[in-house]
Amino acid sequence: QVAGMWHSMAMAASNISLLDAENAPLRVYVQELRPTPEDNLEIILRKRENSACVEGNIMAQKTEDPAVFTIDYQGERKISMLDTDYTHYLFFCMEAPVPTAESCVMCQYLARTLKVDNKVMEKFDGVLKTLPVQMRIILDLTQGKGELRP
Repeated sequence: QVAGMWHSMAMAASNISLLDAENAPLRVYVQELRPTPEDNLEIILRKRENSACVEGNIMAQKTEDPAVFTIDYQGERKISMLDTDYTHYLFFCMEAPVPTAESCVMCQYLARTLKVDNKVMEKFDGVLKTLPVQMRIILDLTQGKGELRP
């Protein structure tokens, strides 16, 4: 049900350095989600590398929890789907699996279209407040900025 094209609308992080620079480690723009026959999830994304936009993909491995996947992206990480209605929005967080003194969490609000929905943005903000670490919205792409073109 999550298959198809998505747009990154907002990004939040527990640590500003995860997202502040264009080439920051977790500043990725999700383009498409492709479930596999094995119930894994292929994530097509774009990111900035050497001032160019590059497309890549990550294979997220299923776990016993259908809302949680693991990926090997700059070390093993866990991706959790926090909330989705499948047709308009999806919220997910990516975190390092081992809690460190500086817990590193990045969350994104994905939308099916680039149409701004303030209610969903408020909902995303509300979901962030329920997390065990303090999150700050660092990139609000609903202002029309943030889509990376090849």
